[in-house]
Amino acid sequence: MSEKNDLIKEMLEMQKMFQDYESANGVDPEEYYVPEAGSKLEGYREKYHELAAKVREMASEEVNFWK
Repeated sequence: MSEKNDLIKEMLEMQKMFQDYESANGVDPEEYYVPEAGSKLEGYREKYHELAAKVREMASEEVNFWK
């Protein structure tokens, strides 16, 4: 499997974890944007954004598109 596919798979797993967590606990904006230390959402947004940026960069290279 390509690196891009691996990153997308990781993003989908993160989305599933978030959906399950939200269904079970609910999530308010503060918890999402400023999670407490040790929270299941700690680092979630940053990590997801990092993965999305990598996938976007790889996809841009594949189609020879530069921002």
